[in-house]
Amino acid sequence: MRALAIAVLSALLVAGCNDDSAIDPAKQIGPNPALPEAKNFLMPPMQVPEGVPWKAGEMPKVAEGLKIEKIAEGLKHPRQVYVLPNNDVLVVEANAPKGKPVGFPKSLIMGIVQKSSGKGGEGGDSITLLRPTAGGWEKHRFLENLHSPFGVQLIGNTLYVANADGLMTFPYQTGQTRITAPGVLLTELPGGPINHHWTKSLLASPDGSKLYVGVGSNSNITENGIGAEYRRAAVLEVDAATGASRIYASGLRNPTGLQWEPQSGKLWAIVNERDEIGSDLVPDYLTSVQEHGFYGWPWSYFGQHVDERVQPPRPDMVEKAIKPDYAIGSHVAPLGLAFSGANGLPGYENGAFISEHGSWNRKPLNGYRVIWVAFRDGMPVGTPKTVVSGFLTDDEKEVRGLPVGLAMDSRGGLLIADDAGNIVWRVSAAGG
Repeated sequence: MRALAIAVLSALLVAGCNDDSAIDPAKQIGPNPALPEAKNFLMPPMQVPEGVPWKAGEMPKVAEGLKIEKIAEGLKHPRQVYVLPNNDVLVVEANAPKGKPVGFPKSLIMGIVQKSSGKGGEGGDSITLLRPTAGGWEKHRFLENLHSPFGVQLIGNTLYVANADGLMTFPYQTGQTRITAPGVLLTELPGGPINHHWTKSLLASPDGSKLYVGVGSNSNITENGIGAEYRRAAVLEVDAATGASRIYASGLRNPTGLQWEPQSGKLWAIVNERDEIGSDLVPDYLTSVQEHGFYGWPWSYFGQHVDERVQPPRPDMVEKAIKPDYAIGSHVAPLGLAFSGANGLPGYENGAFISEHGSWNRKPLNGYRVIWVAFRDGMPVGTPKTVVSGFLTDDEKEVRGLPVGLAMDSRGGLLIADDAGNIVWRVSAAGG
């Protein structure tokens, strides 16, 4: 099937669809990224490395002064890691809902090619609990029979899990290693038969009264109709007690990670931007999220750069589009966000760790790493540092793993969910 997809893709590229990057990736990082002219394609440019499992003894590379270890393996597409107050770690295992429709013919080809990199692994529809002990990490089957879960949060004795189509609640007691109680639906979330961006990121407010849910768009740029985008491309605010909800911010194509920035206390998000207008468009980004703010999708990108593909035009919406705070490069696909405080990894205090799942429609490839962006006075500054790499081979032909969810544990270690390698990694100080 991959061979057929590549053959069709090659024919389309010969027909004039090829598009190599013309901009240094470093120029698309920061508050004012370089933005070339948009291009149109019968088929978007694609370059996807072959997924090959980690070999014995292989592991990602880390920056000087750090070390990395494998704390769990044999998982089923681990997507998120979440540290409980007693230091147990929840690992959310999931992939797209089964039976999800393909859509347009090019979506079929794109899906086949992407899956070959390991992005199509079987999801566990479950949560595994990891417990640190003197002899290593215990692994427990914690919660099962979920529906493509992604976000998870604990408020008091209630565990909230964001399935692909609904926010569930489960009773939890400190120290338990398994939940068997049936979940209760708190509120439905945008789902439906298409559910293009099915992942639902989740974050509790500091006082536990609200939950913030990142809901991605139901298309690239409304090709499924604007009606399919109801309450999507948005951050929803949900009352934790009643399930009542409202749109907190909109125009965010796919907000895959939500966190509170510790210095300012403001809500921040990483966002996957739109595709199919070139290798160098549009940069994915890190931004603060303003209440009632609108961030452009689908009518414009990175502020008020109009996307001519979206019809009819809406100059009124473009006019109020907020420019994101910090670009992190085109098509890097950020999926994990974790802020570090003063007690973070040595040399990486007071900043944001971001996992870059990696491009599929850019030549050359972009992402496939974990970066760190310094923050000063509540805002990102300078250029990112690469903290973890080696998921992609030097010749860009093979990919070993794909970083997704991130979390800081109580000892200052950085946890990384690797959904292609089916592993959880932990990064810490080299001498610790």
